[in-house]
Amino acid sequence: MVTDVPTIRTRLADAPATDPAATPPQASPPHLVARDFHLFYGSNEALKGVSLEIPARTVTAIIGPSGCGKSTLLRSFNRMNDLIPNVRVTGELRISELNVLARDTDVVDLRRRVGMVFQRPNPFPKSIFENVVFGLRLLGVKDRGELEVRAEDSLRRAALWDEVKDRLDHSAMALSGGQQQRLCIARSMAIEPEVLLMDEPASALDPTATARVEELILELKSRYTIVVVTHNMQQAARVSDRTAFMMQGELVEFGDTRQLFTSPHKKLTEDYITGRFG
Repeated sequence: MVTDVPTIRTRLADAPATDPAATPPQASPPHLVARDFHLFYGSNEALKGVSLEIPARTVTAIIGPSGCGKSTLLRSFNRMNDLIPNVRVTGELRISELNVLARDTDVVDLRRRVGMVFQRPNPFPKSIFENVVFGLRLLGVKDRGELEVRAEDSLRRAALWDEVKDRLDHSAMALSGGQQQRLCIARSMAIEPEVLLMDEPASALDPTATARVEELILELKSRYTIVVVTHNMQQAARVSDRTAFMMQGELVEFGDTRQLFTSPHKKLTEDYITGRFG
């Protein structure tokens, strides 16, 4: 793992109090909650008693070495792990008042409330317009006028409208990688979720496209609760209000990003962010 930890720490430590990236978010009721959450793949315990509370309209980064359970935790909040054979869970997950793990939870509605953006852009082999409104059509929206309004609004929020407004009927596959990822974010936003889960959303992008995605994340947090899994600690420092550090399926430390990077409470966290392992 290569990281410039002194640069991260200097930027965070020297940031003025008015810097939004350096100021802890105002206290608010938790939007996402995990309590003593365990997940097993067969007999293998992948998540070991994870407990955390994520406030609404903040950006939370989840960091840690490969295989530590970051993506598994992320996907648990919209039950994407249900698609994997022999998965078993115990404990509690909540989104506001919704019990995510309850037998009677409508998983389709859950995934409408909790959007997902994957590591690699995954546009459908359809037009740009049809990509954005795909989820709306699944929800039964048929009025062309409403679809057009929702598509434009989503593309504007994804900072993509000006780049594609004259070619909405063109294939999404012709867009650049960064544009495709922002299109996928627009597609997630079109169905008006409360939460956006992002699993390494910039790892397949070049530096310029990565910067655009990071800028977008900062803009979107005024409307959404965002959780980002990232291997890039500088990215976590740039975009997140809070950071969770995971190791071997356990949540080691969770707190304000500035504090965690400049003066972590746990030696294991210190060792990871200074590059002693990972």
